[in-house]
Amino acid sequence: MLRIRHSVLAGCALTVAALAFPATMAAAQPATSPQEPAVAQPAPQPPPGVAEAMQRDLGLSAEQARTRLANEQRAGQTEASLRSRLSGSFGGSWLNGPTATLVVATTDANAVPAIVATGAEATVVQHSLTDLDAAKEALDRAAAKAPRTAPVWYVDVRTNSVVVLASQPAKAEAFVAASGTDRSLVHVEKSAEQPRPFYDLRGGDAYYIGSGTRCSIGFPVTRGATQGFVTAGHCAVASSTSGSNGVALGTFQGSSFPGNDYAWVAANGSWTAQPWVYSNGANLTVRGANVAIEGASVCRSGSTTGWHCGTVQQRNSSVTYQEGTVYEVTRTNVCAEPGDSGGSFISGDQAQGVTSGGTGNCSSGGTTYFQPVGEILSTYGLTLRVEGGGGNPSPSPSPSNPPGGTTWQANTSYAAGATVTYGGVTYRCLQAHTSMTGWEPPNVPALWQRL
Repeated sequence: MLRIRHSVLAGCALTVAALAFPATMAAAQPATSPQEPAVAQPAPQPPPGVAEAMQRDLGLSAEQARTRLANEQRAGQTEASLRSRLSGSFGGSWLNGPTATLVVATTDANAVPAIVATGAEATVVQHSLTDLDAAKEALDRAAAKAPRTAPVWYVDVRTNSVVVLASQPAKAEAFVAASGTDRSLVHVEKSAEQPRPFYDLRGGDAYYIGSGTRCSIGFPVTRGATQGFVTAGHCAVASSTSGSNGVALGTFQGSSFPGNDYAWVAANGSWTAQPWVYSNGANLTVRGANVAIEGASVCRSGSTTGWHCGTVQQRNSSVTYQEGTVYEVTRTNVCAEPGDSGGSFISGDQAQGVTSGGTGNCSSGGTTYFQPVGEILSTYGLTLRVEGGGGNPSPSPSPSNPPGGTTWQANTSYAAGATVTYGGVTYRCLQAHTSMTGWEPPNVPALWQRL
């Protein structure tokens, strides 16, 4: 019996089928209003959800949203034409107001009538857009000298300047001076902004532990406001982790191996838990965690061998590795290889578990065991990230679970929103799952909410 576990960067012989794997590892003059305001053309019908989102996020009425979309479309064409005609005197353009009135800046006051004739507003500025772009490019060339306290700079056509945002303006001033740019074009603005990239957590993707051991993400999860993922316990050989892109990811918050083979990682703010498992170049959406029975199809995603499928052979299996025995795992005829450890097992769109270990490989075939995901969620109070939100889909009525609820039973499939009674108390199901002995509602707050 070979345990599918991690290997490390040191060149030791791989004596077990490891599923973790080593890494190779300036202020403008007042605007001149047009003689007549632009008359909006009939607004095109926005795509589903767009008008509603604009009303919500921009504070618009439905009519303003439709008019704005039409004006934005027309403004793009007008702006391109004026940019070409004004040439070197073009000072930039922007949209104003709830319905997007086009404003065009120029350094040539004689060009104002031509701008107004197009239905746009005109404003006369001191610097051309060409000059502003050149000043910004000088800062770009000196980017290596920029202090971390000055992380952002941009051309601001509304103020006719290049703006540098900095928490420590004095250091930003030194950066501007070192860049050799025209200081009269630059405005340093105090700001606490500290941008960071955002990355997605997705089942099956690689992550690295410590200095280079590789495993695979099982399923993205949340616990309160914290986002993270579940994975195999034998992958927890160090505290810190990084993503497949080399960016710091987070730290292990808990792990168990042997006896169990599960763990979870709390991600830092650069990462977002998504309800996805990677499958052959696409994202497969996770919608629940109903347990697949013997004979059901099941597929696995891992960072070494990708997507492979088979069937559930036996549930509630025990498997002994050289470190000890792991209990209550599910046995499958799906293959796996080193680096796949911790990866997602899914049946249809229902999360099943995280890859533990096994025998064989994906050339000759093999047997692989997975740790059921329900126990991991219950142990650590985690919520599976599923389509439609943070893992708690909106409750919906269920014919088999009328208001007031039925008595909770083991080995029963419960939909999110279903209600049951247990010990005289009513509970609502938070995550779709198949119940098991030991998962009584008061024991698994990640699955049941007391009402």
